[in-house]
Amino acid sequence: MKKILVLCTGNSCRSQIAEGYLRSFAKGKAEIYSAGIETHGVNPRAVATMLEDGIDISAQTSNHINEYKDIDFDYVITVCDNAKENCPYFPSNAQKFHHNFPDPAKATGSETQIADQFRQVRELIKSYCHEFMDERFA
Repeated sequence: MKKILVLCTGNSCRSQIAEGYLRSFAKGKAEIYSAGIETHGVNPRAVATMLEDGIDISAQTSNHINEYKDIDFDYVITVCDNAKENCPYFPSNAQKFHHNFPDPAKATGSETQIADQFRQVRELIKSYCHEFMDERFA
């Protein structure tokens, strides 16, 4: 079974959202992991935003990249420039992919404006993950 790692800076929003979508779209055809070069905990707004789209990520955990150093990944997806630039070397043949998504954790404004920014990023990640899985697991 293929193993996919989604890597972000803090493993709190973008990589958590991507993990949720990739797991949903994989339908058991791949093992999905997410990690950060730091750990900030799963952002409650990311959980709420995903629940709006029918995906529960509340049981996901914020993991440090070092926890997965012994796993031979097939794909590593970085979802922010910081993670791409600081991604540790994996002694595997993992194919690397990168897409820099805006960080919804940095959203400002009213609660409604912040929620809207989370939804916008969620939709960008959903589209990317859907396309990624369709190209590799269709």
